[in-house]
Amino acid sequence: MNLESAAVLTAPPARTGARTLGVGLLVALIAFAVLVPLLWQGDIARQDYLAILATPNGTYPLGTDHLGRDMLARLSVALRFSLGLAFISVCTAAIPGLLLGILAAWKGGWVDKLLGGVAELFLAVPGLLLVLLIVAVFPGSFVALYSAVALVLWVEYFRMTRALSRTVLASSAVSASQLLGFGPVYIVRRHLWPQLAPVLLTIAAFGAASTIMAIAALGFVSIGVRPPTAELGLMITELLPYYAEAPFVIALPICAIFLTVLALLLITGGRKP
Repeated sequence: MNLESAAVLTAPPARTGARTLGVGLLVALIAFAVLVPLLWQGDIARQDYLAILATPNGTYPLGTDHLGRDMLARLSVALRFSLGLAFISVCTAAIPGLLLGILAAWKGGWVDKLLGGVAELFLAVPGLLLVLLIVAVFPGSFVALYSAVALVLWVEYFRMTRALSRTVLASSAVSASQLLGFGPVYIVRRHLWPQLAPVLLTIAAFGAASTIMAIAALGFVSIGVRPPTAELGLMITELLPYYAEAPFVIALPICAIFLTVLALLLITGGRKP
């Protein structure tokens, strides 16, 4: 039995149920984002001036926005954008953070101090402020937005990996493997990864939730992606002046952000990394 299986068997029923609910909710959101463009041929840019701020009907199942654009199509694209960017940013941050953390713990000495100093430099600037600075220099750039988020996230993976790797590498089990002639790949696969995986997956879930919130916040203050791109925060900003006339329409992107972040936090089981 591996460590993940043991963790599932020993986890309290409430925590296991929360994770199951979170996974189910996330799968439903991903299915909505992926399947709607395949099943519903709505144009996110087409404007119907005869159906501005329309309530849900047969033509527009989720109504329309202030320009008469299909909210069902735009919401699916916005969800796909946020989830896709969160996934790419988390993966891009996790890989260097994991590798550099293992390298720092394995080599120690000046390598550890150098990499630790670089991580401290990133921690000296608040994460959201760093994202704002980069995005402000390159406004409307998808690459800048993605790179800024990844730069903020990698530090957590590095610090946690380095701390756990130090403990594992100092264990007698690793010493025995080294005496038997096993190389670094075997030690990482057999000793380090089973200990790192549960913690890194928890950090990844929190990181994805933070990414989605950051993207929405940047869109809300009109610093992230630019119109007519369908993005949840930007949609809220555009619809905010019409909240009294069409509260249901503005509630859609708000609920999408809430449900996505809730799903990711439930997957962590309420456990902080």
